[in-house]
Amino acid sequence: MSYTVLIAEDDDQIAGVLSDYLVRDGFHVRRVADGREALRSILDDEPSVVILDVTLPGMDGIAVCRTARHSSPVPILMLTALSSEEDRLNGLNSGADDYVCKPFSPREIVARVHALLRRADPSLKVKPAQTGFVLGSASERVLFDGQPVPLTRIEERLFRTMAAAPRRVFTREALINAMSVEMRDIGDRAIDTHIKNLRRKLKQLAPDRGFIHAMYGVGYYFDEKPESSSLRG
Repeated sequence: MSYTVLIAEDDDQIAGVLSDYLVRDGFHVRRVADGREALRSILDDEPSVVILDVTLPGMDGIAVCRTARHSSPVPILMLTALSSEEDRLNGLNSGADDYVCKPFSPREIVARVHALLRRADPSLKVKPAQTGFVLGSASERVLFDGQPVPLTRIEERLFRTMAAAPRRVFTREALINAMSVEMRDIGDRAIDTHIKNLRRKLKQLAPDRGFIHAMYGVGYYFDEKPESSSLRG
């Protein structure tokens, strides 16, 4: 049996990455970028799972979720850039089944979709999530094959930023801008040092893969594939 995941996300890059990972894992995917269209699709198309961004145009995700809950039991995973406890509670109180803050690992989203399907129907023979990285909220550790990865705060922030957009090349300036305010006083050379340490730690997890790659003269990117099949600079 195949399952359809509705992605309601107005950021085309995020929606595209999620779609690629879900399709690769065997799901059918439908994408919408507007809240009203998301609600219509939930009610008319009856997807298996909904990935719902909070800040949608036309009708925000909270309103979509709350309205859909009057007539649909579909599992809803809410995405947001807001990470306070109040924001999470608002999402869950609106009827969402799960809640993930950006940036996130696409593989974690796939794993959570599988978990929502199992929760909706425990008899489903949903295949187990693949091994690899799992990125929880900012207060949780980065895990690889279920084990915590010993990263410093800066290394973890760098990793989360790149892992949220696989194969996207980040300049040093973009990586610095992705840091929280108290960590933005680092320069280009310091970024290179942190990246070097991060790559060394990740290389120890799977020596044949590397994970963080450099594009000469441009910057760095995350790719779970072996180095030989990565982007070339």
